[in-house]
Amino acid sequence: MRAVVQCVSQASVTVDEQVVGSIGKGFVILLGVGHGDTEAEAERLWRKISKLRVFDDADGKTNLSLADVGGEVLVVSQFTLYANCRKGNRPSFTEAGDPAVAERLYEYFAELARQDGFPVATGRFGAMMDVSLVNHGPFTLWLDTEQW
Repeated sequence: MRAVVQCVSQASVTVDEQVVGSIGKGFVILLGVGHGDTEAEAERLWRKISKLRVFDDADGKTNLSLADVGGEVLVVSQFTLYANCRKGNRPSFTEAGDPAVAERLYEYFAELARQDGFPVATGRFGAMMDVSLVNHGPFTLWLDTEQW
């Protein structure tokens, strides 16, 4: 499972000119599911993200977590995180997980964040989405459960 995590001061996702999710300060999480990913990867990834100390404290040091700042979460499905661009100029997405499995794990991941008490908004799985955000910092991280 892969995620791009962006610290934001605000963000929203729009489908067919309708805002389907929006947050204030927190994380935008672009979430990709690969072959073989399970609930275990979703849980491990969420645990890591929820505890990241990437928000500034009073001294300007990145010492505060999402919970420490009362942050919110916007989760957007992003199968393109599994793009393979090694050959040619057109990316291959064969490394992305089966859409039915990916949707289930995407929803499960968002539910894990809700269970931890965070306000959670989502995009719409499989839809063409416009994501708007103000990246705070800017602070962006890329996480891959296959690498830790």
